[in-house]
Amino acid sequence: MITVLYFAAVRDLVGKDEEQLALPADVATIAALTAHLARVHPELDGRLAHVRLARNEEFSRAEDPVAEGDVIALIPPVAGG
Repeated sequence: MITVLYFAAVRDLVGKDEEQLALPADVATIAALTAHLARVHPELDGRLAHVRLARNEEFSRAEDPVAEGDVIALIPPVAGG
């Protein structure tokens, strides 16, 4: 299981702050996790291109691994003034 944390607009789309997800065998990278999340939450499909993912409190790249016990945060861009 991994913990997925949703922030701002992503949280609004999914309707929750966080959830526990079991990792399918074919989800071993951040890129694969992004595709999996779009399948689990169809409302995210096509909306994750500009969302940053952090793995265990560090921003991640598409090729970074995902493993059991990880905490993944989805952080959309925010506007400020």
